[in-house]
Amino acid sequence: MAERKLTVGAIYLDTQGYYAGVKKGIQDAAKQSGVTIQLIETNVQGDIAKEGGFIDTLIARKVDAVILSAVSEGGSAKNISRAAAANIPVICYNTCLSKKNIDKYVASYLVGDPFAFGAQLGNIAADYFVANKISTPKIAIINCEAFEVCKQRRRGFESVLLKRLPKAQVVANQEGTSLDKSISVAERIIIANKDIDAFMGESGGATLGAVKAVRNQRMIGKVVVFGADMTTEIAQALQENKVLKGIVDISGKKMGAAVFTQTIAVINGKRSGEKIIPMPIDSYRNANDASQWLRTHVDGLP
Repeated sequence: MAERKLTVGAIYLDTQGYYAGVKKGIQDAAKQSGVTIQLIETNVQGDIAKEGGFIDTLIARKVDAVILSAVSEGGSAKNISRAAAANIPVICYNTCLSKKNIDKYVASYLVGDPFAFGAQLGNIAADYFVANKISTPKIAIINCEAFEVCKQRRRGFESVLLKRLPKAQVVANQEGTSLDKSISVAERIIIANKDIDAFMGESGGATLGAVKAVRNQRMIGKVVVFGADMTTEIAQALQENKVLKGIVDISGKKMGAAVFTQTIAVINGKRSGEKIIPMPIDSYRNANDASQWLRTHVDGLP
């Protein structure tokens, strides 16, 4: 590659800890790459208009590539298509567009298979219920299903859980992506369903909100939580092991590093293989797993 300065736009979906990890992974990989690169970054806080406005800014700046986790599978297509029309490659991570629109507008999409992600969590939950002789568990889901990946996480979870425990019942499925909302939603579910056994959180905010709701409603020992996306506070809750009993995670920092590497390959015309690139999925089942995560993530970033 001829030595030149590259300019890359990086868009982070919201303020949850996962995206802080992605940002750190991208920044560290850029520093270590030996490439002279300027990163133009923003957090759109789940706002489709902010995403579109920033993409227009990046187009005007004639950046070499755009990295983003799309706000909406459908709504973000218009935003991303404008970058593609300007011959700016778009590299998605975590969330993106429909397969049809990925084929049309996206250079690469890095994602941990969301169905497999949910299936791993379903196995953790099933193992817990079997070990505790709970054959007919009642489960409430706190979701982030504005995003297709979250729907797939639930489908994977339910597929495995119901195969292993056919009498399991999902008694509620409500949106609660942000922490504040997930706490209030989970508390209302507990009040309305005094006999529930567990929550499944589809995202980090949903998971932590469910944990806090169980504590607030004094249901420790009666209701447990299985969830997604590791952070320091979530690891500490798993380490305590009173409410949170399992986490499935895709490392934000590893995702960021992989996204940066793929972005440079795309800019240099060296992308090979499939557009959709799988990322590893990790499971954490107990206090020892949580303690190890905390020891290896002293900066608190996932």
